[in-house]
Amino acid sequence: MKLEKEIKQKSFNSEYQKLIVNILYTFFWMKERNSKILKPYGITLQQYNVLRILRGQHPNGITTSDIRSRMLDKMSDTSRLVDRLTTNGLVEKKVNPEDRRLVVVKISDKGLSVLEKIMLEQGTIDNLAEKLEESEVKFMNELLDKLRD
Repeated sequence: MKLEKEIKQKSFNSEYQKLIVNILYTFFWMKERNSKILKPYGITLQQYNVLRILRGQHPNGITTSDIRSRMLDKMSDTSRLVDRLTTNGLVEKKVNPEDRRLVVVKISDKGLSVLEKIMLEQGTIDNLAEKLEESEVKFMNELLDKLRD
């Protein structure tokens, strides 16, 4: 559906303005759909991001500051996210014996299991872009990378 119809906007001042609104609208559209996919697992998008970061480091752990630097949402409260994941048994925290200010976080077996179940549904997340051809997706990725440069 056209953006103008979705948000009941007659027109935009420019195609550039429309692009920015379209990117933001699409972000929130995707966020809502991803949240629905993750809800049965009791995790948020930010927690899912942390689990994926930790799975990439498995079997090693990384510090909360390293997690923060890799987060998609840079405004996330990483310590709070890790605490909640620890409470749910999805990650394990250990204080670094050499520097007690550093906390090393590892994904637990339960966290790996939850991610594995979500990955079985990953097609559902990937299907959000199924209307696009692979060449279009590649081109869109290139354009978005160019926009951020």
